[in-house]
Amino acid sequence: MSSSQSAADPEHESDAAESSPGHGYLLDNARMEAGERFTWLAQLFDGVTLGHLDRLGMKAGWRCWEVGAGGPSIPEALAKAVGPTGYVLATDINPTWLDPDSGYEVRRHDIVADPPPQPGTFDLVHARLLLVHVPDRARALATMVAALRPGGWLLIEDADTELQPLACLDEVGPAQRRANRLRRAVRELMTRRGADMRYGRTLPHALRTAGLVDVTASGSFPVGGLACDRLESATVRMVRTELLAAGLADDAQVDDHLAAIEAGELDLTLAPLISAWGRRPA
Repeated sequence: MSSSQSAADPEHESDAAESSPGHGYLLDNARMEAGERFTWLAQLFDGVTLGHLDRLGMKAGWRCWEVGAGGPSIPEALAKAVGPTGYVLATDINPTWLDPDSGYEVRRHDIVADPPPQPGTFDLVHARLLLVHVPDRARALATMVAALRPGGWLLIEDADTELQPLACLDEVGPAQRRANRLRRAVRELMTRRGADMRYGRTLPHALRTAGLVDVTASGSFPVGGLACDRLESATVRMVRTELLAAGLADDAQVDDHLAAIEAGELDLTLAPLISAWGRRPA
């Protein structure tokens, strides 16, 4: 799930619906709000992702694997870029939101439990906001590396909430303080489900350890705007029941926070998205 990622941190708005036994993915693709989240994640991050892919030289004829795709926006963009001579495979543990009639193949796949499809054949493998939720991240990375052809590129994008844990950078009043309390509460839920709040910063080392060369990384940090607001609202509504059951928030706090978002009172932000890429040695 897209890339199968705090109350609107990218890591908690994971494109991927990859789950782990005994944990369960908090932001399940099957939930009603998942489609909303994918729409706003695409607005926030597709430009970042596609910019990196352009710099990596993506072109007609490439074979691409989108891992944990979640929403359809990146698979559709890949299919357009590689054209009829290329090939795009979009996988997710729950491919509900993917469209097999949009120029790419859709397949149900668990990046931890299943072997790589078509090993050694892909020019590009990409996952966004996925591995932070995956219990065996090293194994998942190894599966993706095994799918690359010699010289093929792996692009992994994940968040690091501990680098910037706030929903509102400027705590000018009670609405902003409440937003930050709820962000901490959702981070706590994610931690209990096995998410790694520091994973984004580890990506360059993780890619080198997986055997890739020419490893490079960069960060993106959206602040404010309609997409951040709508992503926050969809996510808080999605996890409301879990927040209440865990005693991390009450109905009044959630209602007041949603009302403040709707009224445009908050300058909401996200954790940094760390993008790292490397090449399988030729």
